[in-house]
Amino acid sequence: MRPPSAEDIHDWCRVCGAGASRAAELVAELRAVASMWQDWKRAERTGLLHLHLQVRNIFERTRLLRAYSCKIFPGLLQTAEYTTAVLSAVRDARGVPVDDVAATVVERTNRKRVLREGDHRFVFLIEEAVLGYRVGDPARMADQLRHLQELAALPAVSLGIIPSDADRSVQCPAESFTMFDRGQVSVELVSGYLTITQPEEIEMYEKVFAELLRLSVVGKDARALIDKALRALE
Repeated sequence: MRPPSAEDIHDWCRVCGAGASRAAELVAELRAVASMWQDWKRAERTGLLHLHLQVRNIFERTRLLRAYSCKIFPGLLQTAEYTTAVLSAVRDARGVPVDDVAATVVERTNRKRVLREGDHRFVFLIEEAVLGYRVGDPARMADQLRHLQELAALPAVSLGIIPSDADRSVQCPAESFTMFDRGQVSVELVSGYLTITQPEEIEMYEKVFAELLRLSVVGKDARALIDKALRALE
């Protein structure tokens, strides 16, 4: 079943006597919904690099970035080797027809300068389980964990880790998402990429992020969890 076209909506409103203004509102909503969703097959048909180039500006202009992850380390916290492993797995699993992983890793690595430059603040929340999910061999994971410790010490960065034994009565783990100021939320799903700009939906993600933040530990307690994960690799 295909979605209605703008012409379909105008015809329907004319038949129902809804008027031209209502038709214009519905067409605008239709276009907003269409712009929210990209399926991976279509988005990645020319490779991975162009998708990362498209979002370069939003990382550079965002003043407060909040990211929550239950699967992997957020991109801004990854080593180049970890990113290479993640993107290579994406390329292979989704059958991306253009192999531009190396160029994409360079773009992702260059993006990390926002952690040290400009007027930016970052709040990262990750589930403790992410510290133990193996992406590559133990040496690569140890490098990634030490890199996490290094970046968490930066003045612009706040890192919270949600312990595995946290009481999840109020907030269960959610899908991984990134919030850019209060204007956009990006969500990567199994089948595609969701961009949320509706204020009421952004407020829902802000509420979830606040609940997850309350469950997290920071500072020395977060460092203790990273040290624990490092010891598990020995």
